Amino acid sequence: MKKILLSAVALLMLFSCQNETTEVAPEASVLARRGCASQEVLEAQLKADPTLALRMNEIEAFTQKAMLSGRLVNGKVEIPVVVNVLYKTAAENISDAQIQSQIDVLNDDFNATNSDFSSTPALFSGVAANVGITFVLETVNRKSTTKTSWGTRDAMKKTKQGGLDPTSPTTKLNMWACTIGGGILGYAQFPGGSTTTDGVVIDSKYFGLSGSGAYPYNLGRTATHEVGHWMNLRHIWGDATCGSDLVSDTPTHNTANYGVPAYPHYSTCTGTPVEMTMNYMDYTDDRGMYMFSNGQKSRMAAIFVSGGSRAGFGI
Repeated sequence: MKKILLSAVALLMLFSCQNETTEVAPEASVLARRGCASQEVLEAQLKADPTLALRMNEIEAFTQKAMLSGRLVNGKVEIPVVVNVLYKTAAENISDAQIQSQIDVLNDDFNATNSDFSSTPALFSGVAANVGITFVLETVNRKSTTKTSWGTRDAMKKTKQGGLDPTSPTTKLNMWACTIGGGILGYAQFPGGSTTTDGVVIDSKYFGLSGSGAYPYNLGRTATHEVGHWMNLRHIWGDATCGSDLVSDTPTHNTANYGVPAYPHYSTCTGTPVEMTMNYMDYTDDRGMYMFSNGQKSRMAAIFVSGGSRAGFGI
């Protein structure tokens, strides 16, 4: 496992990459590979708002201090969820049952009650985590639209652009179910961004278990992955070759993994560790991911303690 040693300069570089995120067209068929736009959206937000990097650096410094100082507690965090459904077709107007199935998946995955948690290899069993965060569906908002796809510029989060504004984003997790397009399954806003766009977007085809859920992303793990980002988790490969996810108990990955890699899958990074391909923050198929690590648990918990970036949800 790796150690996290990042200077203030390194953190600033991590949160100040710049890239342009554009509108995207709907995909023509079932995806062969997972596509998450959270990092690209972050880079566009950093370009648009130079102060965001400073806020995220402050959040990161607080997170590392909280993890090192023992400020984390074992209390339960309960997250009220508002789901905003934007639809043009009947298939996009996902049912209440499909929405509830997604909440159920989140509760299973964040509490290690998912049936495949027991598949965790012995090598990682000592760090496989029960995060201890629960989710409660509070409200479903629905809106008929004329849009065929929404892209990744947050239009779905803005009533004036045909979407739906978030509801009480400092105390509720807002999720948008809509057609994103361009091969993107979902994306999330990291802590530190504007409250007017805070939350998680999931393409309606990959939201929950029933109805329009499309294989191999039909087990609700897209939302698990994206909510991980919303709770300050990075991709396990650090969005760079042999990069850092700022967590000490996850192995260093070469890059993203796809499909369901055979175990053990070795990294060629320093030390050639076995990669934790079954971690929710990789890019494997839904059936190939089934665990968070204790380090990721601590990182998520840090945002909810007093002074944390999502303290409004409280521990």
